[in-house]
Amino acid sequence: MSTRIAVRRLPHAADLPLPAYETAGAAGLDLRAALGAGQSLTLSPAAQVLVPTGLMLQLPEGFEGQVRPRSGLAARHGVTVLNAPGTVDSDYRGEVKVILINHGRAAVTIGHGDRIAQLVIAPVTRVSLVESETLDATARGAGGFGSTGMIETSKGTSS
Repeated sequence: MSTRIAVRRLPHAADLPLPAYETAGAAGLDLRAALGAGQSLTLSPAAQVLVPTGLMLQLPEGFEGQVRPRSGLAARHGVTVLNAPGTVDSDYRGEVKVILINHGRAAVTIGHGDRIAQLVIAPVTRVSLVESETLDATARGAGGFGSTGMIETSKGTSS
């Protein structure tokens, strides 16, 4: 059984398909750039841009949308989602937009309808924070980045 989510398609996405799982085992729905038919944008190296999807979602309470990079864009062009994963809250009703950044060396053209990100719908656990003077001890303790096995050597490599 799947969870049903209401989607409102905006005029600049009228000719685009709704996000879909591209394979039976895919975790994310592909989001597309909704720039208007025949429109494109150029993302220069080190530049970022807010790309509209032309979609508004009504996520059920207790769920979020996680906007994640597409591995193909990252591997081929160095383009990724800047705030990965971006979060779409269940009470947000505006257009879903994706912040892309170009970490590559060449400009990248994003066209209307290009797949730009993935949307993973996930349950959200609500918690209550309780202030405490002490915390239970663990084997790791307060060890930070690299404390679970990555050791930096004098040559600047990890082992």
